[in-house]
Amino acid sequence: MGKKIAIVGAGAVGGYTGAHMVQAGEDVTFIDPWPENIERLRVNGLQVTHASGVPEFTVKVRALHVTDAQILAKEKPVDIAFICMKSYDTEWAATLIRQYLAPDGYAVSLQNCMNEAALAGVVGWGRTLGCVASSITVGMMEPGHVHRGAGKGGAAHTVYRAGEVHGRVTPRAEEVVRLVAHADSAKVTTNLWGERWSKLVANAMQNGISAATGLASNAILDHAAIRRFATRLGSEAIRVGQAQGYALEEILHLPPETIARAGEGDEEATRIVEAQRFKDAAKLSGEQRPSMGQDMVKGRRTEIEFMNGLVAREGEKLGIACRANAILTELVLKIERGELKPDPAHIDNLKLN
Repeated sequence: MGKKIAIVGAGAVGGYTGAHMVQAGEDVTFIDPWPENIERLRVNGLQVTHASGVPEFTVKVRALHVTDAQILAKEKPVDIAFICMKSYDTEWAATLIRQYLAPDGYAVSLQNCMNEAALAGVVGWGRTLGCVASSITVGMMEPGHVHRGAGKGGAAHTVYRAGEVHGRVTPRAEEVVRLVAHADSAKVTTNLWGERWSKLVANAMQNGISAATGLASNAILDHAAIRRFATRLGSEAIRVGQAQGYALEEILHLPPETIARAGEGDEEATRIVEAQRFKDAAKLSGEQRPSMGQDMVKGRRTEIEFMNGLVAREGEKLGIACRANAILTELVLKIERGELKPDPAHIDNLKLN
């Protein structure tokens, strides 16, 4: 009998990954707090589209609102729970699903940011795994519709990297990879923490800037000052990660040290970084926005405190100045509070580069 899977958070990443599992015949239950999304999923199913190269499809799914999750108590326990909520929702989402886990069941953080510790605080470290979705570029276009602003990574780029917090290869890490591989290329990683921080750096370079400026990903690159500010954000985050002892992986298809040096003023490194950024941008839909840019458009809370804010806080502990990340964090929080509106001038006027 197959594993019983719960996906807590039927948004962009959870919806995209879970839809492919359903399409492959896996036993998946989606749980989500957005009433309109649940209703659309129940009536029309889950629609998945891509910007290029991949046929769209729609699958019928089982979808529960969080208020309906109690029905799981009458069913076979959940073997694997994927937590796909925003970082600030990790604890309550884990608490919701913990009571329905099988004795040997476990939870997987399929999220942005560093949420394994928060997840483990609820379900225990022994029941916690992580899965990084690298360069996945997905967004929730409307209730019941997930769109990926590119094709699939395939052999050119391994999208999903799943692993145990202790770094050993285990059957359950391999099972997570088997499941997410229905959606795109996947592998077991023995370097979960390095993968996590590397993804955090990539997010730190893009998400907050989109939220602060109102610009889509490609438009950000057209502004020289903003483009270089993004590199500085990444440079600070890389130095913090290195100081914490993480073995960093490739970031935005670049060696971490190249981005770090570029952010510190190395002209040759800057040339390499910018050339790669423009090369990658050519593969994306022109209107693709990072997740925080999408949040800002929808009037939702962002994850800025768990991305750039985390970099700044960890840097302070280590005595590493992260001025760019600290400034961007405060800027986005002011926009969330309605004190400012998104505008490219916010970054242009900083004069940090």
